[in-house]
Parts: sequence; C-alpha cells; structure tokens
Amino acid sequence: MLKVENISASYRERQVLEGISFQVGEGEFLGIIGPNGAGKTTLLKVMTGVKQPLAGKVMLDGKNLDSLSRKQIARIMAVVPQSSFIPPLFTVEDVVLMGRYPHQKSRFTTTEEDCQAVEEAMRKTNTTGFRHRLVSELSGGERQEVIIARALAQEPKILMLDEPTANLDIKHQMKILGLARTLVREGSITAIMVIHDLNLAARFCDQLILLHDQKIQAEGSPQEVLTPTNLAKSYEVEVEVDYKPSIDSLQVVVIA
Repeated sequence: MLKVENISASYRERQVLEGISFQVGEGEFLGIIGPNGAGKTTLLKVMTGVKQPLAGKVMLDGKNLDSLSRKQIARIMAVVPQSSFIPPLFTVEDVVLMGRYPHQKSRFTTTEEDCQAVEEAMRKTNTTGFRHRLVSELSGGERQEVIIARALAQEPKILMLDEPTANLDIKHQMKILGLARTLVREGSITAIMVIHDLNLAARFCDQLILLHDQKIQAEGSPQEVLTPTNLAKSYEVEVEVDYKPSIDSLQVVVIA
C-alpha cells in the first residue's frame, strides 16, 4: 500500500533522516515512535508529499508519489494533523463535507455520493448527533473526531495520523485510537500514526518503527521493538517492559 525507499531528508544544514526504508501492507496499523527530534513528523511530511526528500522515493498504491497531483494523492491518502485551523462559524457537517474535495468536479456542487460519504463518515465517528453544532462549540476531543470524520469522507485507502491524541484526555485518547483500530480491522483502511505515548502505541498498533539518530533503530511487532535495550538506546532511560493481561498489551514503565 505504501513503500518508502531509501529516504533521506534535512532542514537547512541539519540532516534529520538517512536511508529510511520500509513498507506498509494493506490493512496494517503502523506506529512511528522515537524521541523528540528523531524525525517522526518529517518522515510523515515526506510520505504525504508535503516535504521533498534529499534522496529516495515514496511509492503510494504502486505509484511514485512525485508523479501524482494533490487531488490524486487525496483520493488515496487522508491526513489527520496535530492541529488544523477551521473557521469557527462552520458546522460539523460543513467541515466533514470539506473532505469530499478530491472527488468534486466543482467546489460548489454536492452530489448524492458526497452526501452518502459524509453520512457514513459521521456514523463511523459518532459525530452525527452534533452535525449542526458550530466547530467553535466543540470540546478538543469532539473536534478531533470531526477532523477524522473529514478525513474518512475522502474515502481514502490510507489514513495518516500525526499525534492524534495530543492534548486529549484519556477517554478521548482511547476513543480516537479505538476508532482507528476498528477501521483497520474491518479491512476498510490502512493506518500510519506518529505517536509519543509508547503504551498507546503498544496497545493499538500492529507494527512499530522506532526512529533514532536519523535511522530506523528497530521495526517489527510491539514485542520486538519495545524492549528495554532498544528504549534505553533511543530514549536514554531505563525501563521495565511487562505484559498486562487485563488489556492484552505491553506496558512500558520508566524506572530511571
């Protein structure tokens, strides 16, 4: 579904990524983790075509990303950013409808297909109940659900999430990531997520990539990546990693 081949990237004179290669198959939930400054968001920008790499290429659904227009990319991939400006007087339904732009011949024409996609996106995100509320009236968690609904209205094959739980309470963290995992497991989407919280990454992602010192330090299942040795090297802290049966997931605890 998405293949990254030997990507290197920099900001001015500072190289951030070097020789990054991996691929994500259909129906996978990949988490990208690593310490601050490891290049997680830079990698996401390269994968979405926002930033040009120094070297390498990104293959999206079998096509070179550089050969695709923004609309063509948006028909395959939808992005949920850390923050997104939305005019405060727009309703929830208005915002979700914005996700239909890759499919619209005219920005002023709404088809029956558009309406159906918006309804389905709001149903999946449980935002139908406040469709007529203004965005300015929403809580942070509700607003994030609306942003995800807007992304789903694009009917993408890949959902890119850039720290989607930042600044959310634990209820909305679980709700947002639970929704993403459900979409993946239903087979309707592939998800790639940049996230800082290692415990949430372990709980919701199928595969992880750990970035450190411009390169991929480890990749594989949470059990393969979240080891005390890997985390000590990348985060420079001593940790304990245990399996928690009550949530069927690993738990990372910093001890020094």
